[in-house]
Amino acid sequence: MVLLATIIPFIAGFPQPIHISKESRDLYDWVENIPDGSTILLTFDYYPSTIAEVEPMSRAAIKQCWRKNLKLITLSTVPLGGPNIAERVLNDMATGWAVEEFGEEKKYGIDFINLGYKPDYKAVILGMGDSFRRIYPTDFAGVSLDSFPIMRDIDRYEDVEFLFIISDNGIVDEWITIANRQFGIPIGSGVTAVMAPKFYSYLQSRQMVGLLGGMKGASEYENLVGAEGMATLFMGPQSTVHLIIILFILVGNAAYFIGGRKP
Repeated sequence: MVLLATIIPFIAGFPQPIHISKESRDLYDWVENIPDGSTILLTFDYYPSTIAEVEPMSRAAIKQCWRKNLKLITLSTVPLGGPNIAERVLNDMATGWAVEEFGEEKKYGIDFINLGYKPDYKAVILGMGDSFRRIYPTDFAGVSLDSFPIMRDIDRYEDVEFLFIISDNGIVDEWITIANRQFGIPIGSGVTAVMAPKFYSYLQSRQMVGLLGGMKGASEYENLVGAEGMATLFMGPQSTVHLIIILFILVGNAAYFIGGRKP
């Protein structure tokens, strides 16, 4: 039944009404208010196991940023998959979606750059407040940062406008307690559904400007950006499976009480 509930919506279509939450709207509006042509940090702090849930957030964020001609500096605190996921997504968006949207590719080193991964995430996050180049003297491919136009006059948090964290783990806490509290950079985040409730306290304390929670948050962001993608498509099967699970819980309980307690 779960298999059918997953497959049938893909074949027949199962459109879901998208109700935009305040947290998603606040994040979208904050990015919209960043001056065009500015530079922001975008992290790919997630493992391959959560790609279906959080990669749509990364793609929607890139679409919004590039429509405003924002320059993207990307990095990852996740050693397994993170830098390679960033490389794949950025190249795919730069040579695919950007061509369809703008008629030309986005250029590596000019419009975006991938710094990759460095170990000891606390030292990395803290060190970047003093100098990006001290932590990342080269990009993911080992080329000096000084050779890229995008890094001209960019060397610390105060040189960028925003930090957009896409994550499936507790690294968000470290970004907030170090990058935001110590260096004052505004932060927004997209996280998995099971993580989202934890971060509402950061919204209430204004340490985070907005939040995307799970596939629902990703679909809301896609709707705000005006580019429906994987999250919007996946909401149908996810909702159907949830309904199937609820149905069998009800059936199981009904059978238990009708049939009586077994000795």
